[in-house]
Amino acid sequence: MAQGDNDKYPAETGRRRFVKGVVGAASLGAVATGTGVATTSLTSSSGEGGGITKYRAIENTGGPAPRGMPQIPIKIGSNGEIIGRWPEPKEVKQGGKTVTVAETNIGGTTYTTEWFQYCGVQTYAGIDPEADQDNVFKSASSPNYEWQSSELSAGDPLTLDHFSNYKEWGNDIGKSGLGKPADATWRSNNTETAIPVQVLRSKRIEEMAKNDKWLEASTDQGVIAWLNKCTHFCCVPGYKAFGGSARFGAENKVYCQCHQSVYDPFSVIETSFTALPRPAGDSSSESEGSGGGGE
Repeated sequence: MAQGDNDKYPAETGRRRFVKGVVGAASLGAVATGTGVATTSLTSSSGEGGGITKYRAIENTGGPAPRGMPQIPIKIGSNGEIIGRWPEPKEVKQGGKTVTVAETNIGGTTYTTEWFQYCGVQTYAGIDPEADQDNVFKSASSPNYEWQSSELSAGDPLTLDHFSNYKEWGNDIGKSGLGKPADATWRSNNTETAIPVQVLRSKRIEEMAKNDKWLEASTDQGVIAWLNKCTHFCCVPGYKAFGGSARFGAENKVYCQCHQSVYDPFSVIETSFTALPRPAGDSSSESEGSGGGGE
C-alpha cells in the first residue's frame, strides 16, 4: 500500500529548514538517542563498551543524517527463516578495563554488535552481548507494507517464502522489481523495547555479492538487513514505504519522512562513529528466548 505525501516537515515549511539547517548540522546528529532515553546517556562515559567503531552501513545519500545505518549480517536457516547473526560474547580489554563484547570476523571485516550502540539502542535488553535471545527476524507489529499486514501477524518469523515475488514487487512507489522489503524486530522477545530492523530481498544484492567479499559473507540469496534507526534523530525510515519520498529523489531508496534523510541499500560502505556505552551490568535477565549467543 503506497503511503500519501505525509512528510512531517514538507520542503516548503520553515520548520523543515530549521531542523535541517540547525539540528541536522549539529553534533547532536551523531549522538541523539530519541525519546525515552535520559539525557545523561548522551554525555556520560559510564557503562561498558563503546568508542570509535568501524562498521558497514547502507550509505546516507541525502538529508541531515550524518552517516549510514548499520548493516546486520544475516543467514538463511534450514526452514527458510531469516536470521540476524549474533557473535559469541567474549571478554576484551577496553580503556583499561575488561568488558564483554560480541565480535567476530565476517568476510574480512570485524563485525561487532557495538555497531548498533546509538540512538538509545545501546540500552535495549537484546543488545547485551550475553542476552539469551532468538536471532530470527520477526514481523513488526505495525508494518508499513500492505502485503506484510495481510500475510503476517506480529511476531511471525520472516522466511524466504515471504519474498518469493521480490523480482516484481513495487508498492506503487518508484520502479518495481528492485526488491521487496519487510519491517521486522530482532532479539526482542519479552522485552520492553524492540530493536527495529528492515529486511530487503533484491536481485541487485545478489549481483553485488558476487564481487564483494563482505556482501558475499553477510547476505544470503539476495537478502540484506539493517538496523532501522535513522542516524539523524533516531526516527524509523522505510524502503519504498512513503509516497512523499519521490519529492526528495528517494522513491527507490530508504527514506525518513521526519526530516528527509535518504539511504541507499544498494551502496554498502565502510564508515565509523562513536558507539555509546551499554549500561553496566547484565540486562539479559529481562529477556527470554532461544538461539541467543552465537551466530
